Amino acid sequence: MDFSDEEKGADQLQNSVRESMAHVQTEHASVGKHNIEDGIAGTPLASAYSLWTTDAKGSVRLRIEDGCLEEPVTVHQMFKASVEKYGNMYALASKKDNKWEKITFLEYYQFCRRAAKSFIKLGLERFHGVAILGFNSAEWFFSAVGAIMAGGIMTGIYATNSPEACQYVASDSKANIIVVENQKQLEKILQISDRLPHLKAIVQYSGQPLQNVSNLYSWEEFMDQGLDVSEKELEDIIGSQRANQCCVLIYTSGTTGKPKGVMLSHDNITWTANHASSAGDMQPADTKQESLVSYLPLSHIAAQIFDLWTGIQYGELVYFAQPDALKGSLITTLREVCPTSHMGVPRVWEKMMEKIKQAISECGYVKKKLVTWAMSVSLEANQKCTQKDDPKPFLFTLADSLVLQRLRAELGLSCCQKFFSGAAPIGSETMQFFLGLNIRLYEAYGMSESTGPHFMSCPKAYKLPSCGKVVPGCRYKMANVDSEGTGEICFWGRNVFMGFLNMEDKTREALDEDGWLHSGDLGKIDEEGFLYITGRIKELIITAGGENIPPVPIEEAVKKELPIISNAMLIGDKRKFLSMLLTLKCCSNTETMEPTDELSVEAVEICRQLGTQATKVSDIIEGKDKEVYRAIQDGINRVNSAATSNAQRIQKWTILRKDFSVSGGELGPTMKLHRPVVLEMYHDVIKSLYQE
Repeated sequence: MDFSDEEKGADQLQNSVRESMAHVQTEHASVGKHNIEDGIAGTPLASAYSLWTTDAKGSVRLRIEDGCLEEPVTVHQMFKASVEKYGNMYALASKKDNKWEKITFLEYYQFCRRAAKSFIKLGLERFHGVAILGFNSAEWFFSAVGAIMAGGIMTGIYATNSPEACQYVASDSKANIIVVENQKQLEKILQISDRLPHLKAIVQYSGQPLQNVSNLYSWEEFMDQGLDVSEKELEDIIGSQRANQCCVLIYTSGTTGKPKGVMLSHDNITWTANHASSAGDMQPADTKQESLVSYLPLSHIAAQIFDLWTGIQYGELVYFAQPDALKGSLITTLREVCPTSHMGVPRVWEKMMEKIKQAISECGYVKKKLVTWAMSVSLEANQKCTQKDDPKPFLFTLADSLVLQRLRAELGLSCCQKFFSGAAPIGSETMQFFLGLNIRLYEAYGMSESTGPHFMSCPKAYKLPSCGKVVPGCRYKMANVDSEGTGEICFWGRNVFMGFLNMEDKTREALDEDGWLHSGDLGKIDEEGFLYITGRIKELIITAGGENIPPVPIEEAVKKELPIISNAMLIGDKRKFLSMLLTLKCCSNTETMEPTDELSVEAVEICRQLGTQATKVSDIIEGKDKEVYRAIQDGINRVNSAATSNAQRIQKWTILRKDFSVSGGELGPTMKLHRPVVLEMYHDVIKSLYQE
């Protein structure tokens, strides 16, 4: 849709928004005082007797207590308040015909209202799903917020999902409407539409639909559907919404069974967007407007909180990357936009690191020496100065101004003040590499069930290799703590989810009798309150000898010792000894993102240093390249020498022919390792490692 040709002029937009706000404010003012069970300062809540529910129509008691006393608000109330503060500031930027087109918060709000009216017209029922399947865009945002305004539940579907996976999510959420990006995503839905009894319409937001299918609408046709829906009808639905009711579903990846629909309330979203952003030192737009590039999957809680909900709460300017962002265009967009904050999952930061290393390796001798010197000076200074504002030595200032500023500018990060990593643990090598560029990666730790971050690193809470301190207003406890101080991390706060949709048994597993959310992660807390993740309970390898071994630290140690290795997965559950599956760093097909047989530039360079001419994975595996195999064994030996017991030593290893990937199924959409999938895929390979 062309933002510049929107039918209503600016005056009409403002009048419409003022009318709707006056309606909401009048309604809000007429609400009497309620006790703490019903809300605070006059905000009504739906009746609730439990901290959890598995019913889409259900409501929950909010965890309102000392330290969490802010008034509960709905998504609409949060948006309304932001429009009042930031209405004329730019909110969203989309690239059309090689030009950035921007809309204000006032226009953004009105587009969402129009989308809401169209959802109502198409028959969206209260607490039924609106599923969104496609890459990040303004239309994705309009659909998400519009679905909630219209009384539905917004449900993201990963763009990489198969038709069967789409069918499960759409069916489980009782989706009345599915919004798809393009023909490719549309075809998935058309394949399964006869198995979706609740489906009433499909909307395509990019390009014109090629098929002539009933109840299939282009974006323009969709936005016109609700023109005759009255303001009062929409306001009545908005006014009926309560902060302790469900408005968002986040589906887990389902690596160990069916995906679970994480039910998030209005309060989960609005409270977390406010407090997590504050913990991360994000600035409200009336102080200094933040800008960012939206490119990570919005069906994941990390991107949704960072891009969509915090964007509204804090008045940020969100630029939408191109659909091929992760295939190489992201840095081009970053250079154009120069965001003030940026978030990546660990694999994105790793890929960026690999590209920089490749560029450095191709430099001339003098330039290479200069960059290496500058990065070593920066790393040393940043490791000594734990606070970002600590005074740095003159040599660091010189290195940064002469070399590192230019490197950051090449990445499009010259104006960036805050760099976040989330969704999976990030390796220490990556953290230290970016410290060498004078980039501090602030790690956010949480889960979908905690509406994203529960612990965060930030300029005021930074300590390697921890993932920061608990978000103010949230609480934690450690369960089943062992003699070394390691226990299961448990969460409490306004960010803790409502329950898993239609899954009472799974909800009871996640929440104990007192309402604490059990993360399944193992960690330690130091005397200053910094959290260190040591592994996952479910990932713990329990050997045949009964030894409990967390695999992640060993895997990270191997990758640190052996920069030619891309992925390492430890094996040994119920086995007599540990073994390991390894993959080598290789190139990816730019279209499909499938890993190829070609080694990466960095891997080829390592091979040259080892004295071998290998350029392909197959060159190394088929000939069992002596130099590479010897180097890997030497690295394994170094890792083994630091093992706390013989049971934690890697006895055997093998190199797989293909790297792990999202398309291959070994990695999830946020590049998290799917261990059960790998165990099944490489069953025969693993079996051969344990044959006498």
